[in-house]
Amino acid sequence: MAKVFIIAGEPSGDLHGANLVKALLNQDVSLELACWGGDRMEAAGARVMKHVDELAFMGFVEVVANLRTILRNFNLCEEQIKAFQPDLVVFIDYPGFNLRMAKKVKALGITTAYYISPQIWAWKENRVSKIKAFIDHVFVILPFEKDFFAKHGVDATYVGHPLLDEIKHIETTPEMLRKSLGIPEQKPIIALLPGSRTQEIKLLLEPMAQVIAAFPDHAFVVSKVAWQPKRLYEQLPNRVHLLEGNTYALLQAAEAALVTSGTATLETALIGTPQVVVYKANPLSVWIARRLVKVKYISLVNLIMDRAVVSELIQGDVQAKRIKKELEAILPEGQNGTQILADYAALKQKLGGEGASRITATALLKILALSK
Repeated sequence: MAKVFIIAGEPSGDLHGANLVKALLNQDVSLELACWGGDRMEAAGARVMKHVDELAFMGFVEVVANLRTILRNFNLCEEQIKAFQPDLVVFIDYPGFNLRMAKKVKALGITTAYYISPQIWAWKENRVSKIKAFIDHVFVILPFEKDFFAKHGVDATYVGHPLLDEIKHIETTPEMLRKSLGIPEQKPIIALLPGSRTQEIKLLLEPMAQVIAAFPDHAFVVSKVAWQPKRLYEQLPNRVHLLEGNTYALLQAAEAALVTSGTATLETALIGTPQVVVYKANPLSVWIARRLVKVKYISLVNLIMDRAVVSELIQGDVQAKRIKKELEAILPEGQNGTQILADYAALKQKLGGEGASRITATALLKILALSK
């Protein structure tokens, strides 16, 4: 029986990790899978050794403040890997932690693979030397990443983006969602996605909510993540609906969305909902990032298209007046909605075909077979 240890440190990693786990077990039910992940990976069939909710620290200042916890987690992960004795360790994104762990894993003589490689093309390009030294197989999900790694002498495999598969699994229809929330059919919906981390929700939900009064004819629905306490959402006006889970169905039902920068921006685009992207963090963290990060945009949509498809409001721009203006522009009666939808279609074409999880799982099983 082959053993695989998978490390995902964030909610998006849990999502993609779960689909990878399903794809692996669909092809080889005898696999024993342990992971650092979340509820999705556990439900898919992996044994969770540490939950992602205890791992996601966002920003430079926040990482420094939690350095002792991070170091404890690092030591714990190493001990768990030694005890589990996997044939293969798969790292999913989460580069600050995973690249350090990869060095330890490689020293143990265990085969390593990186699925959803770090975005070192954006910053810390020197990390490519660690990937060359400690990672045996690299699987990338953005079309330009293969060329980036080739430039540095790394033979990466482009597998397509896993979200192309994930968005097909929307079981709740817009009609069902409206009925469950008590929203009449004639009332258009605006979705608010304030993120999944505690810091994000505290910083972004309030300015998002400040625009609600300016749109009295719309129903506002906030996407709540399951593991966050309801008290984080207490500042919302009474007429706002709180929805736990079913985020894809919410986006499908909404005519526009305010979305925190991250994987959710790409999910929103692939579902086809016009959006305004917002981002706010500790001021010192943002100051440092602006001096280190080499990309022009913060949203995956704009990064992949290499142009401003959706509006991005960052730090001081995250205030009610600006949000209202940008939101009005993407509603059906606004001037930007039609163009955004055309750009979304081009984005899908650029990402390529479906089946990223299946393709990666097949490759990993071949790697396992060769390593025996």
